[in-house]
Amino acid sequence: MNKMATEPMTGEAAAKAPKARRTIKLPKGMGTTRTILMLIVPALLLIGGGYYWLTSGGSVSTDDAFVKQDIVSVSAQVNGPIAQVFVKNGDQVKRGEVLFRIDPQPYQVALEQAQAQLAAAQLQTTQLRTQAAGTGADIVGEQANLQIKKNALARQQALLKQGFTTRADYEDALNEVRTAEQDVADAKARAANAHAALAPGEQPQIAQAKAAVDKAKLDLERTTIRAPMDGVVENADNLQVGQMAVTGLGMLSLVHSKTAWVEANFKEKDVGRMVPGQKAKIEVDAYPGQEFDAHVESIGAGTGSEFSLLPAQNANGNWVKVTQRVPVRIAFDGTPSKPMIAGLSVDATIYFDKSK
Repeated sequence: MNKMATEPMTGEAAAKAPKARRTIKLPKGMGTTRTILMLIVPALLLIGGGYYWLTSGGSVSTDDAFVKQDIVSVSAQVNGPIAQVFVKNGDQVKRGEVLFRIDPQPYQVALEQAQAQLAAAQLQTTQLRTQAAGTGADIVGEQANLQIKKNALARQQALLKQGFTTRADYEDALNEVRTAEQDVADAKARAANAHAALAPGEQPQIAQAKAAVDKAKLDLERTTIRAPMDGVVENADNLQVGQMAVTGLGMLSLVHSKTAWVEANFKEKDVGRMVPGQKAKIEVDAYPGQEFDAHVESIGAGTGSEFSLLPAQNANGNWVKVTQRVPVRIAFDGTPSKPMIAGLSVDATIYFDKSK
């Protein structure tokens, strides 16, 4: 009996034998924690998904945005070599402050020449007026001479009737009257010509000379180039004494540091709900972790491609639809606490709900 009990079971007996059940005991409290985690994780996912679904349509963001500032290219309005330079890159200047000066000597000479031409025109006008006044006296003199000739003709005619003069003397007197009448007509013609040379009001030659003087004064004044606005001087590397200033060629740039704004290029599907006045948040890459309050100031009247040098021409058979971007101007609320430099990259977020 003992031998048979100790021998291992084989075959069907082993298969039919009841299997031993292994029982693993968990540490006290671990089962409860596992149950809590299984409930919390799905709940958090549901809460997060619901929050994202509720808030995802209330704002729109883009990183295709940059800080913009008013930048003016300052150029000379007259040609000439630079004689003096008063600023350099980075200088803060006020409106009207002298930036540089062009050699004024050629323009000073031009002004003196214009003033001399004005004096000559005034002298010529004075001579014309004197001549016009003198022609009046000539007419009076010729008319008096004509009257004398007429009186002499009347005497000769009376003497001829009485037979005390010859026919030849009478005809000589008649010819002298005719000559005197022609002299009167000539004097009147000279007077008319003299008065015609004098225009009513200011004489054209004087007005022209005065205009030349004004232009010479303006050119001389423009040899001193002043700041058109408050700002910071940049791109002044070529501003050197002796450098030739050419009309219309920028010599330096002036950045208006107090008028910074953001130009954000949103996709066309994002601008449908945008209106001026909506709240915005600006994150500048140069100042990580800091946000700036702002608002939508205006929405562009056209996409960026419409204002490019070569606008897209879609009237062909190989057209591919490309999502367009619309420039949106975003203004800061007040003065930013950090200096805004033109060209800085920013992330712009616009909230459709104005209560944000």
